[in-house]
Amino acid sequence: MRTVVLLICILGLPCAALTQTDRSSWTILNGLQPGQNIQVVDTSSKKYSGTFISISDTAISFRVATSDHSLQKQDVRSVKLMANKSRARNTLIGGAVGGGIGAGAGAIIGAATHKGCTPGAFCLDIIDERASAGIGAVVGFLGGTVTGGVVGALVPSHTTIYDVRSH
Repeated sequence: MRTVVLLICILGLPCAALTQTDRSSWTILNGLQPGQNIQVVDTSSKKYSGTFISISDTAISFRVATSDHSLQKQDVRSVKLMANKSRARNTLIGGAVGGGIGAGAGAIIGAATHKGCTPGAFCLDIIDERASAGIGAVVGFLGGTVTGGVVGALVPSHTTIYDVRSH
């Protein structure tokens, strides 16, 4: 068994290495298409958000508002592709997923923790196990929706494609 695991690890390393991208390689920027939204950060940490125009071996050109800019390769710290993902959409998806998971967990916990009346004792058992599950589902849904929404809002809407700090 140990030999099989070792063999899988050894054979898996080249496959894992192929999935890694070298974000410190300037040539990766050749994959950008004119018109894509990018954010360029220069070596003084100034951010430029605009539309990609072109790339050469020595500089990147982009449009910010109505003016064209160009930064030399040595002055560029990172380039991010700004996807058209919406934080509101991510929040809604996260809230829906979190609400579903929370409702399911709450229903299970509510049903499992329901304690009915013990025989011979006076008590008013106004809710049964199903009602406890329902209350647990509502509480879990609310908590899961809030938690999932916050997590969804924090999902980044950009992808770093070039970063000189990643060696």
